[in-house]
Formats: sequence, structure tokens, C-alpha cells
Amino acid sequence: MKTKAFLTVEDVQKINAAAVAEATSNGWNVCITIVDDGGHALSLYRMDGAAPSTAMMSLGKAQTSAVGRRESGAFEEMINGGRFAFLSAPNTAMLEGGVPIVVDGNVIGAVGVSGVKSNQDAQIARAGIAAVTGA
Repeated sequence: MKTKAFLTVEDVQKINAAAVAEATSNGWNVCITIVDDGGHALSLYRMDGAAPSTAMMSLGKAQTSAVGRRESGAFEEMINGGRFAFLSAPNTAMLEGGVPIVVDGNVIGAVGVSGVKSNQDAQIARAGIAAVTGA
């Protein structure tokens, strides 16, 4: 039997705080969603000024990353590269901004961000993840 890490409430709070700090330091108003390895929401934080639609988009990006076991932007690249069959995949937001949380080679969750340019969303997600993984 294999043992794997999982996100605790403290981990989620650290990830969210670091992601909010990254967004705030850049003057970006976003929504940050953290999910477990099955894509179930553990935290959703919509900053003042972030559009209501960012809540749905950040959740979709996080879920896509968690269950897809890769950054959500990888699916966007595949589709843009001509793999149009991915448009029928059950993932909900195949856009950059969802980043998996990987510990000991296992995806234990993901962070999805929406509200600014996609690469900036991913930057915020990575900053949050670094608060618990050091990467």
C-alpha cells in the first residue's frame, strides 16, 4: 500500500495567503481556488474588484489541473496545436492558470486563479504553491 501526502487546512491557508500576497504586490484583483486531488473545492477567495465570473473560472482551472494531473494550460496548448478532440473532454476550464500541487511525485491538489492574463494567473498559483512545497 502506498502512502501519500494530503492538503491540511493549514496548508490551504498558507497557499491562499501567499497567492493573495503575490496578486496584491502586483495590483491584481483575482479569484483563487484551491482543490484537493479529486478537484473538490477546499477554498475559494475572490478579492475585492475581481469579476464574479472569476469564481467559476478559477474553480474550473483548479479542477482541470487536479484531475488532469498537469497545468491546465497544457490542455489549452494541445487544443491550440490542433488536438481539437480535447474540446469534448470533461474538464471545465482548459485555460492557463491552473497549477497542480505535487508532493513526492503525487498530485495532491491544485490552485486555480482567474482575473488577469493567463500567465499572470499561473504566476499567482505557483507563488501560492511554493509556500508549502518550496518549489
